[in-house]
Amino acid sequence: MNLKKKNLNIATILPYKENYTFNKASAASLWVSEFYKKSKYKKNNVIYGHTKSKDYLSNNYKNINLKNLKSKLRSTTNEYAEKLTKEINDKNFDIVEIHNRPKLLFKLENKSKSKFIFYFHNDPLSMNGSKSIKERLKILETVEKIIFVSAWVRERFFLNIDPKLQTKTEIVYPSVNKQKKRKKEKNIIFVGRLNYSKGYDVFKDAIIRILDKFPKWKAYSLGDENRRNIYINHSRHKELGFVNHKKTLNILNKSEIAVVPSRWDEPFGRTSLEATSRGCATIISNKGGLKETTNNAIVLKDLNSNELYIEIKKLITNNKKRKFLQSLGRKNVKHLISKNTKIIDQIRESCVPFYNINFIKKKLKIINLYNQGQKLNHRLYNISLGKKFTNGFVRNGHDVLEISDRDYIRNNKSFSLIPNKNNFQNFLIDTFKNYNPDIIFFGHTKNIELSTLNEFKSINKNLILSQWNEDPVMSSLDYSIKNISNIQMYSEIVDHNFITTDPSVLKNKINKKNFNFFFVPVDKNIESFDVFKMKPKKDLFYAMSHGVNRATLKEGVEDERINFLNKLVKKIPTIKYDFYGFANKQPIWGNDFNNALINSKMGLNLSRGKPTKYYSSNRIASIMGNGLLTFIDEKVKMNHFFNKNEIIFYKDINDLADKIKFYSNNEKLRVKIARNGKKKYFKLFNETKIAKYLIDLSLGNKNNLFDFK
Repeated sequence: MNLKKKNLNIATILPYKENYTFNKASAASLWVSEFYKKSKYKKNNVIYGHTKSKDYLSNNYKNINLKNLKSKLRSTTNEYAEKLTKEINDKNFDIVEIHNRPKLLFKLENKSKSKFIFYFHNDPLSMNGSKSIKERLKILETVEKIIFVSAWVRERFFLNIDPKLQTKTEIVYPSVNKQKKRKKEKNIIFVGRLNYSKGYDVFKDAIIRILDKFPKWKAYSLGDENRRNIYINHSRHKELGFVNHKKTLNILNKSEIAVVPSRWDEPFGRTSLEATSRGCATIISNKGGLKETTNNAIVLKDLNSNELYIEIKKLITNNKKRKFLQSLGRKNVKHLISKNTKIIDQIRESCVPFYNINFIKKKLKIINLYNQGQKLNHRLYNISLGKKFTNGFVRNGHDVLEISDRDYIRNNKSFSLIPNKNNFQNFLIDTFKNYNPDIIFFGHTKNIELSTLNEFKSINKNLILSQWNEDPVMSSLDYSIKNISNIQMYSEIVDHNFITTDPSVLKNKINKKNFNFFFVPVDKNIESFDVFKMKPKKDLFYAMSHGVNRATLKEGVEDERINFLNKLVKKIPTIKYDFYGFANKQPIWGNDFNNALINSKMGLNLSRGKPTKYYSSNRIASIMGNGLLTFIDEKVKMNHFFNKNEIIFYKDINDLADKIKFYSNNEKLRVKIARNGKKKYFKLFNETKIAKYLIDLSLGNKNNLFDFK
């Protein structure tokens, strides 16, 4: 079962002065609308802001009406926050994204259970709520992620702050789509405020000289300024005033050269990105984040009108260079909407449980907790699923920290009055803090307190908990009642439960919404024999015990398997049996188990209880994975994975007896099927594939390993 949510409910909040309309949109609004269009969560994303216009950039926008815009007695920010709080809580958003207003974040964060992402579009040191180190540290503590529009903006945020704290932050640049080649006109373009900060005075002096020298060229200024003191008077220069974004892009499409000579530290410099992507030969200053916009612009060494004049003149007189620069910028767009939208969606997913984490490095840290059997002198090494899981995780490129719960408790007994299990909880919590895992994967334990798991999740909200259990859960077996109770102890608090029986068998005994089947894996370093190539002396191998923690049989204990084996032996007494845990023959373990197993041609896969869909003990990996011809009851439905040329299915004990007798006398066919069975098992269910399947489902990703009808 895949627990990945189909949708994330996202509230995107703009500053109330930001105009989310076609005619007056600026940087933050353009950012939001463009990334929204390609997001896989667009259907569940509501954008909030305030404007009196109606030509919204997208249909998911919801306007917040504000009454206190001109009031000197009441705070507009407070009114905005109050109305947004009601919206957020009514709609139960998973994530609230706040753009460029730290004070609004502080007003909302304690009034909602949503996760918060904050976006900085400007210099944090110039904004109320993030000027001081204390304020910036508070933002880091409050949010799940901070997204900056450039490395320069992030550097400003971390001024005099430990850069190691950057782990909660990402850089996602404003972006554009790739454009086709367009027919160009001899136009030189300036886009921005017509003021000193934007370098309009530098542009003025340079462009007048250029237009005087090159009469076939024209110049246009796109922008306005309330307090103007810089004017360009030339017959071939025209001020177009404020031009909406769409018209600005059309003008850039037609123009040969664009100039961005900013004097102030641009947080990013969107005009430079848009100009180069639309085939303008672009000249920029080296201020703020401008150099991060493109790799294909001319950067002014000195910011003055003479330097700008020289660079424009070079582009006009050197047609080849100008065309090359235009082509380079258009073909090699540095920041694409399609790519960066995926990154934003991944960041969103990383903030909410059941979603991919560490999506950039794609390497997970996993705590694998299981009984390593130190007390048993590691006699279970060859049947330990926990060991195989670790091998598989590591071979998939992840880091694994193993903890053996029973061994820890046994080896750390205390003479104090504090129960050792309590000490184990402290050990787990301290280990968790030091290692900070992405996944905790555990099986067959009752030694973890529920409060400890809750503590883990309070430390790391993105943590994934997965539990596995290899024992049977069928209704026909008394032992299963106890096993289901053991599983149920953690089944609700964990994100995923993995069992070796088809979850449909559980019926109403347990809430099975987060249960998944897994196949007992084989491991190339453990199931390492090819019995079909050897010359075993025995015909049929079978080994059982009365529990893996016992080395010997329990006196007077019998189950249906004993009766089955007694009947089988009587039906075909001529077969050379090698049975353990049967007829007072003690179980075998470790290397003794392997030595006995490889001395038989065939193996019987007989499990406790009635044959049940998909359930097999881990002996199936031992016998089939080591190349023995394997027999299994057809009611287990292994035909969903293997065919009759890879494993032998039997209907009942009479059919089994006939087939054992047949294959014991047909060496060539027995070898062929055993070889095919091992090959298929390792192809489908090796430790690496099973580990990947477990991780994929834990992360909420699709994995079709068990999509059988």
